[in-house]
Amino acid sequence: MTTTDQATATTTLTTPRTRRGLLVHYLLCTGIAVAMLVPLLFMVSGALKPNDQVLSDGGSWRALLPTDPSLDNFHSAWERADFGRLMLNSVIICGFTVGSGLVVNSMFGYALARLRWTGRTVVLAAVIALIIIPFEALAIPLLLMVTEMGWHDTYQAQIIPFIANPFFVYLFYSFFLSLPRELEEAARMDGASPWRVFRSVIVPLSKPVYASVAILGFLVVWGQLLWPVMVTRSEEVRPLPVGMSVFQTLPPIQWGDIMAFATMMTVPVLVVFLIFQRAFVQGIASQAVKE
Repeated sequence: MTTTDQATATTTLTTPRTRRGLLVHYLLCTGIAVAMLVPLLFMVSGALKPNDQVLSDGGSWRALLPTDPSLDNFHSAWERADFGRLMLNSVIICGFTVGSGLVVNSMFGYALARLRWTGRTVVLAAVIALIIIPFEALAIPLLLMVTEMGWHDTYQAQIIPFIANPFFVYLFYSFFLSLPRELEEAARMDGASPWRVFRSVIVPLSKPVYASVAILGFLVVWGQLLWPVMVTRSEEVRPLPVGMSVFQTLPPIQWGDIMAFATMMTVPVLVVFLIFQRAFVQGIASQAVKE
């Protein structure tokens, strides 16, 4: 870009109309961010307050700022709800589901994007069609299958049905299509097998989509409630969302403890996002540019 072009671009960006547009854009984004942060601030503030102040301060600004913060609610919620066991169950379920899903869905997406085999077009159409089918339509047949296999009230019932996900398969498929074929062809000329090409060439170039799928998959599994309610009965395999639904009706109802439970349940989600946020943003940006 020449000096004249740079000056023209700078002048264009500093016109009054452009400045007003940017101001409106920033105000709108700020308003959305505030609207999303207020419930979180209320939750954290309630977790740090005495139980009798959580609802009494709900109609004033004090609902967002604890006047006398304390960690007593966290200790009480941990003990009363057996939070450690619930957390372990959720970590096991999420870890195996997301980890296995990254392997299975990425391999399936690569097979659809790069390999040529009979019925590939039909399978791709089926994957796209399955994306629009809601889980509620499949819940009862899936429950009957799980019961017939003797998996009721087990980890398997909460992990295996959700390893393969058509939406994640399609994300991998669309990302792999954008990768240059020359790198794969060069590896094949050196004698690499399709598996070696996938493992040594494709996977290192696909960190953004892996991070995106990991975050999205973690969010889906971590917050899942309907299916665990249907297939779990005992506390030994019950995940956090089901544990919270039971805990909030457990007498005596302590709103400070409930807010502390919700806060502790939210922290792992924030940690996972902070760890993968850079690759996640890169994955979303690459998909947007490609589209």
